[in-house]
Amino acid sequence: MSNAAIIGGGVIGGGWAARCLLNGWDVTVFDPDPDAERKIGEVLANARWALPMLYERDLPPEGTLRFAATVAEAVADADYIQESVPERLDLKHRVYAEIEAANDHAPIGSSTSGFKPSELRAGLASGQRLFVAHPFNPVYLLPLIEVVPGGAADPGIIERACGFMRGWGLFPLEVRKEIDAHIADRFLEAVWREALWLIRDGIATTGEIDDAIRYGFGLRWAQMGLFETYRIAGGEGGMAHFIQQFGPCLEWPWTKLMDVPDLTDDLVRAIGDQSDAQSGHMTIRELERLRDTNLIAMMRALKGRGSAAGRLVTDHEAAMPRPGHEADRAAVPMVTVRRAIPIDWTDYNGHMNESRYGQIWSDGTDEVLRAIGAGPEMVDTGSTFFTVQSNTAYRAEALAGDRVRCETRVEEVAGKKLRVTHRMIREGDEVVLAEGDQILLHVDMATRRSAPPPPEMAARMEAMAEAHGGKDL
Repeated sequence: MSNAAIIGGGVIGGGWAARCLLNGWDVTVFDPDPDAERKIGEVLANARWALPMLYERDLPPEGTLRFAATVAEAVADADYIQESVPERLDLKHRVYAEIEAANDHAPIGSSTSGFKPSELRAGLASGQRLFVAHPFNPVYLLPLIEVVPGGAADPGIIERACGFMRGWGLFPLEVRKEIDAHIADRFLEAVWREALWLIRDGIATTGEIDDAIRYGFGLRWAQMGLFETYRIAGGEGGMAHFIQQFGPCLEWPWTKLMDVPDLTDDLVRAIGDQSDAQSGHMTIRELERLRDTNLIAMMRALKGRGSAAGRLVTDHEAAMPRPGHEADRAAVPMVTVRRAIPIDWTDYNGHMNESRYGQIWSDGTDEVLRAIGAGPEMVDTGSTFFTVQSNTAYRAEALAGDRVRCETRVEEVAGKKLRVTHRMIREGDEVVLAEGDQILLHVDMATRRSAPPPPEMAARMEAMAEAHGGKDL
């Protein structure tokens, strides 16, 4: 089992810990804060609820979390080290010195949002393994990591660290030159400054500014970024035409980007009061849950289109063991689905919509078909199965975040007929949530009519029915 050391257990450090743990790594945390275990526990609870909902498969078995009494103890056996202490350069240097004395091989990433790697490395003997690995909150959901090697980094170390991150479902974006605040925070700083002016000058409130983002360009940016969005604005002429058309705007007084308003007591009070009026009816935990729910829904929508962050989720999922692997196939009943119920599968009653039970049965049956040699690739050979009857009995509510498995039996084989039954079970308390019964017929795709399956496939069907205690007629 691989081990990650997390130095600093705040919101960001906790997010790193959760991301690693839920992808099967053991994690050791050092943080002198007496509330560190509680705080990380809260972040981890959010992550356990949220991250599995991105995927159509179960995540790897969770790693083991432990807390160390010293930096040296935390990093001693680490394969990867992530520093997430407060933004004080002297503190970071002291931490690096302790890391260096206790571990001489692991990559060391820093979550710093502003310091350059050349500043972080000052005075270190092994600075070539230290680099910026700047994440975005919540780390357990948002995939971007700005990786800034700087000139002195060991390329092999960077490659190894980025490989770890991809294995955790992250997107390491290598920043080719070091610069204050890296890439994304420079954009955010520009937007933040302009927003402060709009509030100071009485032009907009915090709520109106947020509405301008979430109902407009924020949606465009989330799925296409800045330059692809503007390329579309250029029409058939593309980006060059866009720049020719809108380039003169750069000389117009559309921004106060180079100026920063004084954060006077009045301005701070106005921002605080407006923010309270906008969001004060919700606790921080409620806001976090709303944020995570919305992020999951958007990323799952993008996943369905194979685009942006959704494509990354699909790629990460493809590397996970699928249900129906050898151990699951050998089980009786056969375990055909392991997953979390995602938020977009629930309805206004807060429980899983009935159509999604059919999705579970369909996915479960697909694993049976793969096992008998009738997976999706068999369609090209002219052989497949059609469902002709499906029934569901609902036994208990399934809620968003529930971890479930589907147990499937081949109950009956009769020539071209295949009957399977399913039980969807909530993991943890083993409550049976629903039971399904499906009848399928083998179909010749050339005629799209039922036909006997090939002899080899029929033999596998009969063997599975016998193993499952079903009927071979």
